[in-house]
Amino acid sequence: MDVLNQYGSGVSDDDGESSDGGATQAYAKPVVRQYNIDTAPDISGYAPSTHELTAYVGHTQREIRYNMPYEVLAQPLAGPTDSEGDFASHTRGTRGGGLAEAHAVDEVSFRQQERMFRQHGIASDPSNTSGEARMVVGSNSSNAGVANNRGLRRKAKGNSSIVNGEGAYQGPWAGYEDDTKGVAAGPSAEQLAEYEQRTAQNTDKTAGTGPGPSKAAKSKRGNAAGYDEGQAERTTFHGQAERDYQGRTYMHVPTELRQAEVPSCFAPKRMVKEWHNAHAGGVSAIRFIPDTGHLLLSSGMDGLVKIFDTHSSLALLRTYIGHSKAVRDITFAPSGTSFLSSSYDTYTKLWDVETGQCRQKFSAKGRVPYVAKFYPEDPNIFLVGQGDKKIVQWDIRANEIVQEYDQHLGAINSLTFFDSNRRFISTSDDKTMRVWEFGIPVVIKLVADPSMHSVPAVALHPSQKWLVGQSMDNRIVVYSAGERIKPHKRKEFSGHLTAGFACQPSFSPDGKFLTSGDSEGQVWCWDWQTRRVMTKWKAHEKVAICTAWHPRESSRVATCSWDGTIKYWD
Repeated sequence: MDVLNQYGSGVSDDDGESSDGGATQAYAKPVVRQYNIDTAPDISGYAPSTHELTAYVGHTQREIRYNMPYEVLAQPLAGPTDSEGDFASHTRGTRGGGLAEAHAVDEVSFRQQERMFRQHGIASDPSNTSGEARMVVGSNSSNAGVANNRGLRRKAKGNSSIVNGEGAYQGPWAGYEDDTKGVAAGPSAEQLAEYEQRTAQNTDKTAGTGPGPSKAAKSKRGNAAGYDEGQAERTTFHGQAERDYQGRTYMHVPTELRQAEVPSCFAPKRMVKEWHNAHAGGVSAIRFIPDTGHLLLSSGMDGLVKIFDTHSSLALLRTYIGHSKAVRDITFAPSGTSFLSSSYDTYTKLWDVETGQCRQKFSAKGRVPYVAKFYPEDPNIFLVGQGDKKIVQWDIRANEIVQEYDQHLGAINSLTFFDSNRRFISTSDDKTMRVWEFGIPVVIKLVADPSMHSVPAVALHPSQKWLVGQSMDNRIVVYSAGERIKPHKRKEFSGHLTAGFACQPSFSPDGKFLTSGDSEGQVWCWDWQTRRVMTKWKAHEKVAICTAWHPRESSRVATCSWDGTIKYWD
């Protein structure tokens, strides 16, 4: 410490001058190193050619906010590895079938390449980094240079002054040359004739080889369609094109059709259309499509079912071929997209109205179905009245009978739902009417009387309050359709001759008129309130077996007869 004190005391505050003002002495100061901190270093001395900055993409990075060259993106991942020496991002995308890599592609480009691959089998190569204009992958990559659309020429638009026939005006719907739109597909007329001739020869060879009628005799009996059991059901379209320029079929409801409100009806006065020889051997039934009525379905003794247009063209649209014997009854589904046909060949078949395809066929151990009716609350359930005195309930989904109603003593003739579709009434050849709860095979009401005759045809009033039946004593009898089913003896319609014929009556949409055919080919029209005959006219040469009112038109009535014709009245 003494040395330090001496050292400090020997130093003058006047830069080394002694106290006595004598000679000057120099002493060394302690040197302290100072560091300069510069927050903006000078990089002018670094040449870009000699120092290159390298960027790395971390394995946890999910987004790149600046453009990076391909060499940087393709280099190995940088960052710590796991215990197995691999990155977590790599193992996360690994699947049992390979490596799932994520790519950023905009939605428009992805959908475009997807459609191209589905239609043509090729797509743009995502690994194309060479800058070539056309690189594709796929099974048809060799045909990638072929143009997709051929240079088709449109047909002539036609003369605007000609409406129909050759040279008629087509406008933008003219189509293209050599196209097949609207051309009927399937075998030609020559091929069909050759097939029928070959089938007839085979039939003649096998005729008379066993007991009973020959196959040729069976084919001629009520089968003008050339359909035999075991063959596949088929259909024939008779129009020019199944779809119009907007892609709509005949199932499309016309926009100019009358609205769904109930019209004020009146009796028809003239004939609008007659379909000659609609069915060979006679027409058995006709039905309008539910709600709209722009299509009319018919069945005949020739085993065919046909559908007609009743709104614009009034032409035959399609024929359904699938029965080897006469068709007794037809009925539409509540939606109108399908229908059932019951034939004497023991089959009830479900058809698609639009395509003509036979969806399913039902047969109850060879029993003949007389009448079929869809359950309005469930289109997958329908009832079939058979000739063996039973009513069977079919489930379309299971293709089996789920219920049997067995109380009648004769063949079933008609089935009608009423009382909000909770109950239905059946008529039979045993001259009785029986009321059933749907799904319960117990009769809740038996309508029978010694003076009663058989009632083969029944119709329900639009108000759902009355039932009318075609009695075999030349009368139309009336029953109340409420909680109690009882006859209305003061209200009956007579004057026509129907003994021995099941002529189907029909109500007008507003319920003011009741029509029925008779055995002489006449059509009778009564006033529902007064029971007075409003009009009658000669409609057919043979028995008028069925009449049907259009559901939306005020005075349109369709009639059919055993003379094979269908007539449309207004």
